[in-house]
Amino acid sequence: MKKSDIKKRIEKLKDEITRYNELYYKDAAPVVADDEYDALLKELISLEEKYPEFKTASSPSQKVGGRPTGEFVTAKHIVPMLSMDNTYTADELRAFDKRVRKNLSRDKVEYVVELKVDGASISLLYRNGKLERGVTRGDGREGDVVTHNILTIKSIPLTLSAGGGSAFGGKKDHHKIPALMEVRGEVYMPESDFLKINAEKEKRSEELFANPRNAAAGSLKILDPNIVKERRLNMLVHGVGALLGVKIESQCELLLYMKSLGMRINPHIEKFQGIEDVIKYCDSWEKKKDKLDYPVDGMVVKVNSLTYQKKLGATTKSPRWMIAYKFPAERKATKLLDIIVQVGRTGILTPVAVLKPVHISGTMVSRSTLHNMDEIERRDIRIGDTVIVEKSGEIIPQVVSVLKEKRRGGEKRFSMPKICPVCGSDAVKTEGEVAIRCDNVSCKAQIEQRILHFASRNAMDIEGLGEAVVKQLVEKKMVRDYGDIYYLNFEDVKRLERFAEKSARNLIDAIEKSKKNELFRLIFALGIRHVGVHVAWLLYKDYGSIDRIAKETAESLEAHKEIGPIVAESIHAFFNNKGNLRVIEKLVEVGVKMKEDVSQSKGVLAGKTVVFTGSLVSMTRNEAEELVRKLGGKVSSSVSKETDLAVAGNDPGSKYDKAKSLGIKIIDEEEFREMVK
Repeated sequence: MKKSDIKKRIEKLKDEITRYNELYYKDAAPVVADDEYDALLKELISLEEKYPEFKTASSPSQKVGGRPTGEFVTAKHIVPMLSMDNTYTADELRAFDKRVRKNLSRDKVEYVVELKVDGASISLLYRNGKLERGVTRGDGREGDVVTHNILTIKSIPLTLSAGGGSAFGGKKDHHKIPALMEVRGEVYMPESDFLKINAEKEKRSEELFANPRNAAAGSLKILDPNIVKERRLNMLVHGVGALLGVKIESQCELLLYMKSLGMRINPHIEKFQGIEDVIKYCDSWEKKKDKLDYPVDGMVVKVNSLTYQKKLGATTKSPRWMIAYKFPAERKATKLLDIIVQVGRTGILTPVAVLKPVHISGTMVSRSTLHNMDEIERRDIRIGDTVIVEKSGEIIPQVVSVLKEKRRGGEKRFSMPKICPVCGSDAVKTEGEVAIRCDNVSCKAQIEQRILHFASRNAMDIEGLGEAVVKQLVEKKMVRDYGDIYYLNFEDVKRLERFAEKSARNLIDAIEKSKKNELFRLIFALGIRHVGVHVAWLLYKDYGSIDRIAKETAESLEAHKEIGPIVAESIHAFFNNKGNLRVIEKLVEVGVKMKEDVSQSKGVLAGKTVVFTGSLVSMTRNEAEELVRKLGGKVSSSVSKETDLAVAGNDPGSKYDKAKSLGIKIIDEEEFREMVK
């Protein structure tokens, strides 16, 4: 191959792997099997090693996991959370053992083998035995702080109990509570709970979770901990990052010590003196794993001695002293009979394969998600094809390939519909995005999610209109869109489950009160795609009324320096959807405030860009950001040379360090409160 062709191949691999990382880590929606992803990554690493001139720091071969979502406060891990190298065969395990023994100059090495729980990686930080925070893996260096969701998991101790010294031969310091302990583990959703949640989602015609790992990862991203609590997540710990105040000599000793502190470790842990016994143990679990109530997709093999672990060290991506042995996925061939389209609660149209039923991993499989049109085209999937279906710990199976040699000429290409199959509105595809959506706020498939967004704290802030209430209202056909909320009366609400006279009156009062909300809240509440709180504020400041915004062309909206073409087109499309206009007319009829005089007062933060980092005590992050906007400022989620002010709360993250390095003014929460009085 020419060097120019090699460079093109490397760039293509980087783009493809980066896209899969985004889907896996950020959206919790993997579209390729693990072995296919690993094969692409290995090819990239191999090419970069042969041609180092094409290797860059931004390459996915140099990164761990995905970047933080941007929806939460972030925090740095004290010790980076690296990923594991994967193997799929016994010979690859033997090669790992050979490398370890060579680097340690030993004939035999003691290994510890643990089940590989397929969940969401979490780091828990304890100081003097008290839980301080829970952080996702993120990019390995820093992750999202999800402490509010971690606190809902009953198996995670808030305070560590005294260590059990007797478990370690009576070593005195093992009775101690560590001064600092960065615990690593997997948050997972039990299979039984996963099946219940998906059954409920199916009844509501919502997009199903692909597997328990997706369900766990998606749950940790929910901003409302009350919803997370209902998901009944669990956690198993398996290691540490930083550890101060206690001396531990081996992986087995570490696990027993963590158990004595009140943490859950996996009961199926064994120690072996050679790799052949390791291989036998791994193979023995391939068939037994399906009897467990948590998802297991392989085994983890670790060098037992922590001294040896330290000596072996790590690459920029993975430790050299541990490796994952992934179980092969069960795959079978079957006929793809048809492709239908389902509409999820966020409006995304998802193609679904209707399969000739085939028995895989103990269940009869008749349907499989095809994710999106790009994936159908990439794999060249056609109606009538013979396809290979995979199910490896996946409740929703995956179509992984097409047996093109079995085609007979009658297969049909599939194309996504131009209209929503549920409500008949135009299906919209935004440039640069994969998803095709229905933007009709009255679409039956989306009603619950639209209403919940409309009533949320940053939007119309209707207290009492939570998930359980909205579900009842929709199921009883009392509301068909968020405009119908304002037509509910006291007697209607009183008939709902768990509602008494007082709670019914409180909800009606909250609905009535919301009619007088600031205009920017209504603009955000409408659920216009790409219009967050900041853009809603800009629209309010520039136009001052819903009617004026609705009359603007996409070109005139785009003329605003902070509104790009994608956002402008989304706003224009929303106000040109007849279904949306009918709902807005309902809001007008009941007296929801549709216009507001824009204050000419510039405010103390006029023209300034403000960044918040760390957690605030006296107010929520949303309340603080709203204050900035009301005083003429702009809130940014990242620090740059354009940032004028950084407000540092408790436990500030990497944004604090960057602001400091750029010489940006940094104030604490108390100074901020004084400034905005």
